[in-house]
Amino acid sequence: MDSTSTIVKCIQAAAKDLGLPIPRDHAAAQVIGLGLQEAMQAAMPDIDPHYYPRMVERYRYHYLSKDHELVLFDGALEMLKDLAQQAYFLAVATGKSRVGLNRAMNAVGLLSLFDATRCADETFSKPHPAMLQELTRELGQDMRRTVMIGDTSHDLLMANNAGAAGIAVQYGAHPPEQLDACQPIFSAASVGELHRWLSEHA
Repeated sequence: MDSTSTIVKCIQAAAKDLGLPIPRDHAAAQVIGLGLQEAMQAAMPDIDPHYYPRMVERYRYHYLSKDHELVLFDGALEMLKDLAQQAYFLAVATGKSRVGLNRAMNAVGLLSLFDATRCADETFSKPHPAMLQELTRELGQDMRRTVMIGDTSHDLLMANNAGAAGIAVQYGAHPPEQLDACQPIFSAASVGELHRWLSEHA
């Protein structure tokens, strides 16, 4: 989903609500993919820790007012349907809460396409390997045949920590050079590139 700018604006709006220094776009985008508590700590490391739960609450308020506006990247739905038809297991490992993920997936009609999902309020936050470990166990799959596709270094480091392959997508939260530092097996500049690569390397 094309959510980076919305998440950044919601973090900034939460800080403004509380009269705190507003993180720059880059700092706010860097924390995407983490659990909410960890994200607020990383985006605003110098504030009094008692503000973090309030930042989470204000972030949720702003995000819930905007999540219906989120859309899929062009070609994403077609790619997912194609992979599902080829009998790939599809799973989600996300920094969202369970409620947040279900709302987002339901809004764009994706709930039925995924075989398993894991959220940050259910296990350890990225880049800890637990999400991928739990998902592969649930689906009865081999970690060595698992690919984590992500737009943040948190995603790719989780893949490295779990012993899975990582694929970077350059059209999301973190810049290509930061993703490349995590040594993904492929880096896609578009959904079309990603779809072609996955089809060719099945």
